[in-house]
Amino acid sequence: MSEIRFDGRVAVITGAGGGLGRAHALLLASRGAAVVVNDLGGSVNGSGGDDAAARRVVAEIEAAGGRAIANFDDIATPEGAQRLVDAAVQGFCRLDVLINNAGILRDKTLHKMAPEDFEAVVRVHLLGSAWCSRAALPVMQAQQYGRIVMTTSAAGLYGNFGQSNYGAAKLAVVGLMNTLKHEAGRFGIKVNTIAPVALTRMTEGLPLAQLIGEAAPERVAAGVAFLASEACELSGCILSAGAGYFSTVQIVEGLGVHAPAGDITPEFVAANWGRIADASAARPFDSAVDALMGAFGPAKA
Repeated sequence: MSEIRFDGRVAVITGAGGGLGRAHALLLASRGAAVVVNDLGGSVNGSGGDDAAARRVVAEIEAAGGRAIANFDDIATPEGAQRLVDAAVQGFCRLDVLINNAGILRDKTLHKMAPEDFEAVVRVHLLGSAWCSRAALPVMQAQQYGRIVMTTSAAGLYGNFGQSNYGAAKLAVVGLMNTLKHEAGRFGIKVNTIAPVALTRMTEGLPLAQLIGEAAPERVAAGVAFLASEACELSGCILSAGAGYFSTVQIVEGLGVHAPAGDITPEFVAANWGRIADASAARPFDSAVDALMGAFGPAKA
C-alpha cells in the first residue's frame, strides 16, 4: 500500500515531551505533520513543571526539517485544553489529529490512597482527554475531518494491583471513545484508542518492566500513526501495541440465558452460571442500543 503520510495535517499531542508522546510526535512530524508538542514538564506524579522537555522535542522535529511548536498548558482544565487547541489553530490554521497521551501516576492501594491522589490521576487521564476532545471537536466538525486517539492501558482493561486511580481513568477513556464515535462520526471524525506497552519513565519502576525491556515507545507509535491517519476508517477500536506486537481488544458479551418468567431468582442465576458465563459465542456491540437489542430483541427467540 502507499505510504501513510500527514502532509498538510496538524496534530496536537499531549504529554509529548518524552516517552510515548515524543515518539508519536517525531513519527508524525517525519511523515509531514505539523505538530503541537504539549507538555507541562512535571514529574511522573504530576508535580512541578519545566518547559524544557517540550522545547527539546520541538528542536528535534525542526532539526529534522519538520514543523512544530511547544505548548505548556494544563490539559486537565477546560481552559488549558481550549488554549492548547487555540494554539494549534493560531499556529497552523487547522487541527486534524488529537492524540490524548498525557498521564501521571500516583500508585497506592485504594484504602491507603489520599483522595487528592485519586482525583489528580483521573483529572489528567480522563478529564484531560475529555476537555481536549471537547475543544478540538468544533474545529474538526467545521473541517468535516478529524482523528482522535485516546490512550488506555492494560491496568484499565484488566486491572493491576495498586493502580485503582489509574485503572479507573484508563478504562473510562474507552467509555469516552465509545460515545464520541457516535457523536462525531457524522462529521468525518474517527475516534480510537491505543493500549500501549512500552518502557517509559512511567513504567520503568513497575514489576513488569523487566518483561517489556524491548518495548521502546517507537514501537507503539506506528499503531498510533495508523489510527491518526486518513487510512484509518475505523472508529471505536482499541489497538494493543508494543514491541512489534499488535492486536485488537474488544468488550464482548456472551449469548446469555433467559430465565422463565416465574423463575427469575438468585437460585436460577446460581444454577445456570455455567451457561451465563459461557463466552464461546460472545460478540461485540457497537452501542448500548445494540447491546439491549442483543439481550432483549427479536433475536432472543
